[in-house]
Amino acid sequence: MLYPFSWAVHVHPGQTFVMQSMAKGTRSNTGYRRLINGAYLRESYGQCKGTLQQLWGSVGLLGLIVIGKPGRKEASKRLCCKTIKNGLNAGNQHTKTACANKRAPLKVCPQGFSCCTVEMEEKLSQQSHLDLKAPISQLSSNLQTTFKQRHFHFDQFFRELLENAERSLNNMFVRTYGMMYVQNAELFKNFFSALKQYYVAGGAAINLDTMLSDFWADLLERMLRLVNAQYDFTSSYMECVSRHTDQLQPFGDVPRKLRLQLTRAFVAARTFTRGLALMPEVVNKVSTVTASPSCVRASMKMLYCPYCSGQVALKPCQNYCLNVMRGCLANQADLDTEWNNFLDAMLSLAERLEGPFNFESVMDPIDVKISEAIMNMQENSMQVSQKIFQGCGQPRPAKGFRTRRSVKETGFTGRFRPYSPDARPTTAAGTSLDRLTTDVKKKLKFAKKFWSTLPDTVCDGERIAPGDECWNGTAKSRYDSVVIGNGLANQVSNPDVEVDITRPDIVIRGQIAALKEMTSWLKAAHSGHDISFDIEDGPSGEGSGSGCDSPSCVTDLYFSTPANPVKPEVKLVVQTDSAPCAPLGSRVLALVGLAMALLAPHWR
Repeated sequence: MLYPFSWAVHVHPGQTFVMQSMAKGTRSNTGYRRLINGAYLRESYGQCKGTLQQLWGSVGLLGLIVIGKPGRKEASKRLCCKTIKNGLNAGNQHTKTACANKRAPLKVCPQGFSCCTVEMEEKLSQQSHLDLKAPISQLSSNLQTTFKQRHFHFDQFFRELLENAERSLNNMFVRTYGMMYVQNAELFKNFFSALKQYYVAGGAAINLDTMLSDFWADLLERMLRLVNAQYDFTSSYMECVSRHTDQLQPFGDVPRKLRLQLTRAFVAARTFTRGLALMPEVVNKVSTVTASPSCVRASMKMLYCPYCSGQVALKPCQNYCLNVMRGCLANQADLDTEWNNFLDAMLSLAERLEGPFNFESVMDPIDVKISEAIMNMQENSMQVSQKIFQGCGQPRPAKGFRTRRSVKETGFTGRFRPYSPDARPTTAAGTSLDRLTTDVKKKLKFAKKFWSTLPDTVCDGERIAPGDECWNGTAKSRYDSVVIGNGLANQVSNPDVEVDITRPDIVIRGQIAALKEMTSWLKAAHSGHDISFDIEDGPSGEGSGSGCDSPSCVTDLYFSTPANPVKPEVKLVVQTDSAPCAPLGSRVLALVGLAMALLAPHWR
């Protein structure tokens, strides 16, 4: 006689199991309470009882246990289903049952005597899907959290360094230059605003070279008016001055050095933070890839078929687990190569941040560097002015100007404070760039080979059984199949999971492409180049550089300084292989004079 039962079992700390019976016939409430409390789960079946209770609690098992008259073969199997049989007999002394059912047409687990029905197997299959995702999700979540935190720390640190540098310059220049600075403070405010914008958006928003050139040209114009207040400088005249700021070098070598330092430091800093931001995104997208139906079947067979065979305490063999997980995570393993290349590029750029591209060591003394440039212009204002007058012409005297003020009277009398490289700013990040970088390098090294070792990480510890006393997919015995390699291509010979190696996962392929692109940006930043800007200007690489660096293409403009300059006289230095013949000397001089006369109007 068959007795169908419906079990709804839930486990909560401090509570008993709740079980409902829809059995035909009468059941004693006292008997069920005794069953639930484990009074009839004898010590000999204690291990089985605990595993079954855990199974029921995690699955919320709803199934049909088919009970029939025991036979000699069933009794000889001694399946763990007998635990359930003993409990049921305690509730109804007239019931004589055997738990195993040899006729259940199971789809995944081995055919034959089984504690499971088709419905139970389906429930267990759904649970195995969740059990498969759980350790992977946990490992991925830990990795995401780690690098989300590091990205936040670095980003906040760089932003606060910019704020500190701007505040330090403002305080210093107010003390040093007084009202002269206050009246021109917007120039420096715009300078730092452009730096912040470049940090956020890069070369797509701000051309750093152009911005720096404009800053120094604007600063020169303002200082030229201050030290030559007796003259009236027109906008066209100032355009001439701006075009030749680099050649005049009124601020010494500071602009060139600062441009190089800022470019390297900013490109390295913003690219590194972008890399840190990319890592959690990649991990999140890859970890949420849905398992294939064949993977779910394989995980069900590995995790829960021992339950159906009555061997509830039996765990899978390690090599069996490895083959199942490598089949299920084949696409993820293919990410490993680009993932490791990306991490290597991040580590290399981190070394740059600790050394020549140190953002902190560039931004902290920037007020001192700009002040040094201003003092250089102040001390050489006469020579600089004479070169400008020679190259761009004599400016008109200012109307109503009666006496010429000296350089001292213009307000540039202050000196700049000494700078100590050991004095690092205090920020909300609570540490210096060196310490932040040291910490993140450890995390980056730890994250290497994350995807290829994921199966080994899952198939370890309490999840598997060492030795030969383990579940091999069909019975309690040694697993004899060869452990296959990682990656999609190796799964063609996987004995436990069917994998279509001709259909790689689209999401993971997209993340491989994203990592590859980011790696190219990191390598460019390692060389001091903003790749997003260089691409816009073509493959020549002239985007963020000075253009032609070869001595053969440099045409310097030299300014002569006569005692009483009236008209601009420009001398172009032209190198020739041999001197001209004597009879041609007068004609050469005439041609040079004509050329100078034609060029003169263009300098006004």
